[in-house]
Amino acid sequence: MRRAPATTSETPRMIEGELYMLLREENIDEFNARRAKGEPCDLTGLDLRGLNLRGMDLTGVDFANSYFRQSDLAGLNLSAVNMEGASIESANISGTLFPKELSPEEIVMSVKFGTRLRYGT
Repeated sequence: MRRAPATTSETPRMIEGELYMLLREENIDEFNARRAKGEPCDLTGLDLRGLNLRGMDLTGVDFANSYFRQSDLAGLNLSAVNMEGASIESANISGTLFPKELSPEEIVMSVKFGTRLRYGT
């Protein structure tokens, strides 16, 4: 399934939202608990660099245009997450399942050089 192109931003956003702050503090358990209760969270275009996001509940998450430089994404199932326009430079992606629309070459280019992920046709 081809997703609509994501809009891009030159710099990642940092916002005041409580759920975003939980991620910045790497309080994944509290983030997951609040999301399970239905609390909404816009994670598009955010600065998520250097964070340990292991164990994060990704239900309904959209990471379009977000930055994950040196983040720990190991073991996450991103297969149903919009990653278009995201950058995963130097991220730990061991055991991570990516959307099938992202080619292995696209993922490697983003990890090595920080290029934004582009979905194939």
